[in-house]
Amino acid sequence: MSDRPADAGTAELAEPFRRFGELLEQARATDLPEPTAMALGTAGADGRPSVRMVLLKGFDERGFVFYTNLESRKAAQLADNAHAALCFHWQPLEVQVRVEGAVQPVSADEADEYYASRARGSRIGAWASRQSTQLDSYDTLVQRVREYEDKFGEGDIPRPPFWSGFRVVPERIEFWFGRPSRLHERELYLRADGDPPRWTRELLYP
Repeated sequence: MSDRPADAGTAELAEPFRRFGELLEQARATDLPEPTAMALGTAGADGRPSVRMVLLKGFDERGFVFYTNLESRKAAQLADNAHAALCFHWQPLEVQVRVEGAVQPVSADEADEYYASRARGSRIGAWASRQSTQLDSYDTLVQRVREYEDKFGEGDIPRPPFWSGFRVVPERIEFWFGRPSRLHERELYLRADGDPPRWTRELLYP
């Protein structure tokens, strides 16, 4: 699944982002096949929630970035309700990180840079997939991949106009640490007004 890992220098980051970066590095040191995998929860105008796994492709104090087809169900829901929730679960560490906040599109330059870093097959796949729409058979998808392979040949594969990224701008970041007897530790960071934003920290009962 992964094209490129999510990276951010953590030394100068605000505390919740620095802590997240340190935990992500610990997760990468385990045998987890996709340490950047995260559950993404969205809801459309009808308020009904939907969740799926996506990959984190970058983070810094602006937020957490993922990419998708802009004609997908998740993108349609975000167009109606530009808020989302993320959950990372690193079972070997007995750690969860939950993020909630507003969602903003990434810039065209950011999307172009990440798209250019993807494996060639993934770039072809972005053109071939009509994500979230009905597919009559898997053979049809394979045929569409071949058609785009023929179209682009060995040349450049530009980013599709219907493919880009979103940034979840956190208002809440919660760290959950598993402990014996279900007496888990929960630390909640809440964003406060300021430039740059300030973060307050509180503990929660498990």
